[in-house]
Amino acid sequence: MLTPHATSEFGTLTRVAMRYASDTTRAVDGPDVHPVLTRQKTTSTWSRYSPATVRVQQDNLIGVLRGRGTEVLLLEDAPGCAVQHYPRDIAFVIDHLLVMARLNAEHRRPEADALLRLAGDAEYLVHLEAGTIEGGDVALHDGSVLVGLGEETSAEGAKALQTALTRRGVDREVRPVEFNVDGIVHLDDHFAIVAPATALFHRAVFPPVQLRWFEQHFDLIDVTDAEARAVQANVLALAPSTVVVAAGSDRIAAQLAARGLEVLTVDYSEVTRIPGSLRCSTLPLNRA
Repeated sequence: MLTPHATSEFGTLTRVAMRYASDTTRAVDGPDVHPVLTRQKTTSTWSRYSPATVRVQQDNLIGVLRGRGTEVLLLEDAPGCAVQHYPRDIAFVIDHLLVMARLNAEHRRPEADALLRLAGDAEYLVHLEAGTIEGGDVALHDGSVLVGLGEETSAEGAKALQTALTRRGVDREVRPVEFNVDGIVHLDDHFAIVAPATALFHRAVFPPVQLRWFEQHFDLIDVTDAEARAVQANVLALAPSTVVVAAGSDRIAAQLAARGLEVLTVDYSEVTRIPGSLRCSTLPLNRA
């Protein structure tokens, strides 16, 4: 029994699901590249990576997590799935519910099978009825759920999430987050809540009304265009005062440390050759 529980993005992480990178890789260039990927390449860097090196870097992160007392649950392989090492997208926990994503990319749908086998028909499992929504677009904030409306998540999916939460008695407002540019992969490449009322924030991709809302609710650490393309906003909070960042994120790390946070660093340079990093490669199941 998974018994999921998470009420924030930064509660002490006690159990997380991960999956090692597959030897299958996805073509990122050429005439057959999907139009969604073509748009995403305008906001993110896509290049071929070594799956073996990615797995080594994942092991380094696993070592950090286990060293801090986090149980790491390794999901079974999803044959033929090129980005299976990003399990954040296949599901997300809201309070006591494990919500299964409605993935936009058909080739990724087998990634959810291993998690479903673990969950079975548990009463905490939620399947949405419409639209698309992926975990990289979902962030918990106080009594709300922020949902980014980029390439992979639709307004219909956000509405379906609100309907499902209401039916299950979860008193949270699903708040859509708009972007002012096309090609956004996921919200967590441009916005990440790292501690109570503190967030990393790529200002350039949000419209003015969204900017004002963020400024009213968070102490914002601005992320530059170059840092966003390097996926440096995609960090992982281990506890209210501890954040894991990718090596090379020196300016961001300094800003976090200046706010009294403990900053842990891992080399994730091979993982970030496509737009995902620490948050993408971890699916929190339990946060204190």
